[in-house]
Amino acid sequence: MIDTRAEEMIPIGQAPTHFPGRPNISSIYRWFGKGCRGAKLETVVCGAKRYTSIEAIQRFIEATTANSPGADPQPIRRTSRQREAAIRRAEADLQRAGI
Repeated sequence: MIDTRAEEMIPIGQAPTHFPGRPNISSIYRWFGKGCRGAKLETVVCGAKRYTSIEAIQRFIEATTANSPGADPQPIRRTSRQREAAIRRAEADLQRAGI
């Protein structure tokens, strides 16, 4: 899930410029709607606009690569920013649970 406070958000229309080969915008819509190779591109909606993040694009590329035929199973490496965001989310979940 996208953490809008910790990830670099971009409008969905700019997403193709952040993928190798600059896929058509219709591919981007298909990837967040139906997915590709068992993975979906994460997006959020704010008002009437849809956004994704640079980090979500990276996760999507890693997931589709891992699910492709002949792919070597490699661990997903998170950046320090992603780790810090995960820690903040976990701490918030614990606080809400009263732990």
